Amino acid sequence: MRVLAIVPAYNEEDSVAGVVREVRETGLADVLVVNDGSADDTSRVAAEAGARVLDLPVNLGIGGAVQAGYLFAERHGYDVAVQIDGDGQHLPAELPRLLEPLGKGAADLVLGSRYVEKTEYRSPIARRAGMILFSSVVTLVTGQRLLDTTSGFRAAGRPVIRYLARHYPQDYPEVEALVLLRRAGFRVAEVACRFRDRTTGVSSITASRSAYYVVKVLLAIVIGLFRSVPPREPEP
Repeated sequence: MRVLAIVPAYNEEDSVAGVVREVRETGLADVLVVNDGSADDTSRVAAEAGARVLDLPVNLGIGGAVQAGYLFAERHGYDVAVQIDGDGQHLPAELPRLLEPLGKGAADLVLGSRYVEKTEYRSPIARRAGMILFSSVVTLVTGQRLLDTTSGFRAAGRPVIRYLARHYPQDYPEVEALVLLRRAGFRVAEVACRFRDRTTGVSSITASRSAYYVVKVLLAIVIGLFRSVPPREPEP
């Protein structure tokens, strides 16, 4: 399989080079860093580490950056696109776990999860409560139990690449994208993966924004239920 690692990055000059090097060391994927209008040296650092860099002229947010990566993957004929955060939380060494179900044809999207098995990862109580809430809502809406719906560590096969290149949610897209894909009939698998704390910087989801984040995602899911789901395109 031709695999592309999509690394959305906004002001991640201190961590993105390490992410790029770790992915390249696996020998499993090409690396595309989508520089989302950073004000620092993210673009230069990523290129020097060996990534191909797509520089967006303005900051589009995580949804726009990841969708740009999916468009790139589609246009360049990749079989699989893997989302990997630029802050170092995701372990490229776990890529074989994500790729295995796709290689076997057992799933269209594979979600790397912190909660399928007991691990050393510990999230703050408030964040864990939000994850449980999202998991409950997604399970109710889709009929499939998914535990780590906010995980950005995920691998998509060609049908999902084509679909998300056209229909990827914006703002806080991780949870909403899972609901959209399940409603469109795609198969989603969840596999246990190790995570680590971000290597540098701080999360954009601060304590003051947590409530907004929860409300925004839940509203997006509810509103989406009253909209028709964009149909899947026929397989080429």
